[in-house]
Amino acid sequence: LHKMKPATFTASVFFSLLSTSLFAQKATTSEDSLNNNTSKSATTIGGYGNVFYQRNSALQTSKINLERFVLFTGHKFNDKISFFSELEVEDAKVSGGEDGGEVAIEQAYLKFNLNANQYITAGLFLPRIGILNENHLPNTFNGNERNYVETFILPSTWRELGIGFYGNVNNLPLNYSVGLFNGLSSEGFEHGSGIREGRFEGRNASANNLAVTAAVQYSPGDFKFQVSGYYGGTIGFSKRKADSLGLNSGTFGTAVAIGEADMIYTHNGFEVRVLGSIVSIPDASKINQAYASNTPKTEYGAYAEVGYDLLHSFRNDHDKQLIVFVRDEKFNVNASIPSNGVVDGTLNQNHVVAGFTYLPTRNVAIKGDVRLVHTGAQNADLIINPSPVAQPYQQNYNLVNLGVALSF
Repeated sequence: LHKMKPATFTASVFFSLLSTSLFAQKATTSEDSLNNNTSKSATTIGGYGNVFYQRNSALQTSKINLERFVLFTGHKFNDKISFFSELEVEDAKVSGGEDGGEVAIEQAYLKFNLNANQYITAGLFLPRIGILNENHLPNTFNGNERNYVETFILPSTWRELGIGFYGNVNNLPLNYSVGLFNGLSSEGFEHGSGIREGRFEGRNASANNLAVTAAVQYSPGDFKFQVSGYYGGTIGFSKRKADSLGLNSGTFGTAVAIGEADMIYTHNGFEVRVLGSIVSIPDASKINQAYASNTPKTEYGAYAEVGYDLLHSFRNDHDKQLIVFVRDEKFNVNASIPSNGVVDGTLNQNHVVAGFTYLPTRNVAIKGDVRLVHTGAQNADLIINPSPVAQPYQQNYNLVNLGVALSF
């Protein structure tokens, strides 16, 4: 990640607030109709996907990739019980013995409507944390790539097995949720990606360690505010094995804590998004001793995005939009290091992303953007067996992205 000078970061945030993010008109899908209990048939099929071209100025390389295709299938048993599922293929193809690609179940859960204001979910689903995790259709966010803060600090899309309770307050624009899930695995933590590879995502998850999440949303007028949090254990071993590794076992042993707050403002074609999050791993030194993974004690990230729909004042067809946007992302996956860790300046990063999103209809997006990347310097202690043809590390480079996205 990148180390950006304070003056540069402040100026870029100021510029983003003055510049001309997302969509006043939301995409509608088969999943939405089932969730809102308005589907015309008992079984519904939908999905989403995206493909984009990327040019990397540092490597002088280009690639084009079918990043995701997701097939949604849902079923309404009656007015009280529904089923939601998504099957995801990443990078178009999975081939034995080759790197890349993934086939995964992104969600598979039952929804039980208790009354008009409350419901329960049970199975594999996405906790309400951040903006993107629950709302990640590629035609409903700006930029071909998901923002990096909600990729590495909040590891979207993050799904686990558990049970959730959701509700809203009568006569108030206030809703809430709480959830109980399996926890993470600190054995999977990797240098450079934080807690991301510690997710189980429904596969043979440990139930010895658990996690709790909670979120509150308040939506007065054109604003939407949210605070959310997560606290969970990362050791699923028996006490005997955990003790042999010097790790704390139990339900919340060797815990990870996450706090997050965000805001969305939408008015007359403008949209502003702001999000901040911090991850705390108090026992990072014990994890490093057990796995030599250079796990940090603290990670943080924040971004601000502003966008404007150029067609807002000139159209009767509200399906069409042409949004110009700019986003400033600041994050550090290596913010504070325990005594047995090594500082990696490249994980302290600042990204400025600017571009456009054109929606000829609500569920189709054509996108173009440039991502300007700045990182801290490499630490020579982390350069082991360098390739003789490796290029010098570049702290400043850019990514140019062009792509299309859809949902249905």
